[in-house]
Amino acid sequence: MASVKAFNAQPAVSRAPTKGRKLWKYRALILLALPGVLLMLINNYLPMFGIFLAFKDLNYTDGIWGSKWIGFDNFKFLFASNDAWLIIKNTLLYNISFLLINTTLAVLLALLLNEVKNKLASKFFQSTVILPNFISMVIVGYIVYGFLNPDLGFINKFILEPFGVEPVNWYAEPEHWPYILTIVNAWKNVGYSAVVYLAAIVGIDSEYYEAAVIDGAGRWKQMTRITIPLIAPVIIIMTLLAVGRIFNADFGLFYQATMASGMLKETTEVIDTYVYSALMVTGDTGLASSAGLLQSVVGFTLVITVNLIVRRYSKENALF
Repeated sequence: MASVKAFNAQPAVSRAPTKGRKLWKYRALILLALPGVLLMLINNYLPMFGIFLAFKDLNYTDGIWGSKWIGFDNFKFLFASNDAWLIIKNTLLYNISFLLINTTLAVLLALLLNEVKNKLASKFFQSTVILPNFISMVIVGYIVYGFLNPDLGFINKFILEPFGVEPVNWYAEPEHWPYILTIVNAWKNVGYSAVVYLAAIVGIDSEYYEAAVIDGAGRWKQMTRITIPLIAPVIIIMTLLAVGRIFNADFGLFYQATMASGMLKETTEVIDTYVYSALMVTGDTGLASSAGLLQSVVGFTLVITVNLIVRRYSKENALF
C-alpha cells in the first residue's frame, strides 16, 4: 500500500511538445508569413537557376540544359569588350557618389525634421520628402525632360534665355549628366532614408537631452555627442545594405531619365543598361547573364568584407 502511495505521489513527467504541436501553436503567424515567403522564393530564389546561362552558349532549340557548356567564355568576352571598363567605372563612381551624398543629406534632413515640433507640420514635411520615392521612374523621366527639353524646357526657356545664354542641348552633351543624375537620385531617395533615420532619432530617450541641457550643451553638441552616435548603428546598417548594391545601378534612373539617348553613353552607360542592351538589342543571353552574376558575386563579397571590418571594431553595430 505504501509503495502504491509513493508511486502516486511522484510528480508527473511533462512531455516536451512535438514539432507538429509547435507549428500548430504558431499557425496564425506562419499563415501571415506564408505569402511573403512564397513571394521571396518565386522572386529571389527561383531565378537563381538562370545562373547556368552565364556558362552556356544558349541555343533556344536545345534549351537551357541542352545548350553547349562554354565555361567562362562569356566573362572573357565581357571583359574583352571596349565597354567593359567604362560601364564598371561609371557604375562604381555613381554609386559611391550616391552613397556618400545621399547618406549625408538624409542624416541632415532627419535632424531638421526632428526640430519641427508641430505635429501637423511634421507629418506634412515627412510626407512631402518621402513622396518622390513612390513616383515611377517613367514619370520622373518626363519630369526631368520637362526641365531639360532643348526647345521648351524650363531651364532653357525660363532661366538661360532671359539672361541671354544660348540654350543647351542637354540630351546631346554628356558632360552635364553626372551632376544631373546625382541631383535626381538624391531628390528621389534621400527622403526615404531621412524618415528611417528620423524614426531612429525619435526612439532616443529624452533623458539624454535633458541631462545635456543641464550640463549646458547647445544644439550642436547635442547633435554631435548624442544624436549621431546613437543612430550610428542604423546608419551603418543602411550603408552596408547600400554597399551590397554598389555594383547594381538604378536602371530606371540611367535609362528613363536620360531618355535612352545614345549620345550620353560615355557618362550614363552602366552595367544594368549594358545588360539590357545585350539581352534586348543583341539577344546575347549569355553575356547578359554573366554581367548579372558578376554584380551579385561582387555585391555579396563587398557586404561580407565591409561587415567583417565593422565587426572587428564594433560587434554590436555589425549586420551579422
